[in-house]
Amino acid sequence: MPQHVRGVVAPGRNEPVRIETVVVPDPGPGEAVVKIQACGVCHTDLHYKQGGINDDFPFLLGHEAAGTVESVGEGVTDVAPGDYVILNWRAVCGQCRACRRGRPWYCFDTHNARQRMTLLDGTELSPALGIGAFAEKTLVAAGQCTKVDPAVAPEIAGLLGCGVMAGIGAAINTGNVSRGDTVAVIGCGGVGDAAIVGARLAGAARIIAVDIDERKLAKAKEMGATHTVDSRTADPVEAIRELTGGFGADVVIEAVGRPETYRQAFYARDLAGTVVLVGVPTPEMKLELPLLDVFGRGGSLTSSWYGDCLPSRDFPMLIDLHRQGRVDLGAFVTETIALDEVEKAFARMHDGDVLRSVVVL
Repeated sequence: MPQHVRGVVAPGRNEPVRIETVVVPDPGPGEAVVKIQACGVCHTDLHYKQGGINDDFPFLLGHEAAGTVESVGEGVTDVAPGDYVILNWRAVCGQCRACRRGRPWYCFDTHNARQRMTLLDGTELSPALGIGAFAEKTLVAAGQCTKVDPAVAPEIAGLLGCGVMAGIGAAINTGNVSRGDTVAVIGCGGVGDAAIVGARLAGAARIIAVDIDERKLAKAKEMGATHTVDSRTADPVEAIRELTGGFGADVVIEAVGRPETYRQAFYARDLAGTVVLVGVPTPEMKLELPLLDVFGRGGSLTSSWYGDCLPSRDFPMLIDLHRQGRVDLGAFVTETIALDEVEKAFARMHDGDVLRSVVVL
């Protein structure tokens, strides 16, 4: 029988979010209903609210979440009611050409629930990244549920559902940071700081954090940056080169998603170095680079989707590392808030006052 729950809905472009009654249907084949325990306030949700992703309003926001499986539909065998899970937005299909080539993190046909959640009047909702977790319960594809150790609190575990995994994966999976590498991270919000954590975990010898906010640079040092560059007062390209013997960094991770910071990343890397774009641009942004420079500098220019992670592999691994004290996922949580405080949390995030606000239900 369909359930009525509270959820945070973005009704239209740049309109304030509001709490609405959301109708969650019983799970169909391959689907699961999850009782949400915590959900992080991610910049991608703000993009949805601003219309920066698409215009499929109204959106049921929230996607960086952990909770407990309440019920499953026909044919679901990987999870069962009572399982403690992190939700992921790239449930691999196992059948596309990427999956069949042994590269499921590039899956071209990721799964979402087929049924739609609605408002009371029947208006269909678009769940953010196919999840919609700023709600007491949500309907997802069962493959979007990744079982993890329940010993880790949901406000911590859920962060792997997006930003923290995106940053750590950008360093470890996409950037292939190795022992002794020099790494620069441009943009030190939640994703950038996670990239710093990932680079440290991989054994980088020097990690250079770049931002325009002194508060963020101080936090980046706490997360493992060995050097910081305030790009309001220093040219980041020249500063990174000065800190790397004049050569540039082996790996530069751009965690802002703007053409100007991408250009900085491109010119701040060493010859044959790697640039990883993990910041999310908006549709109208354009990038222009001299083609001769692209050719002459060699190396790799790549984007990172969700940190090129495989949730079934990476989520449990990082939860274990957190429990061992090797990765402090709790350091990303600035505050916990109620469901009706999401709009205020967007403002704090925009102003750089928090690393992560987390809704706890």
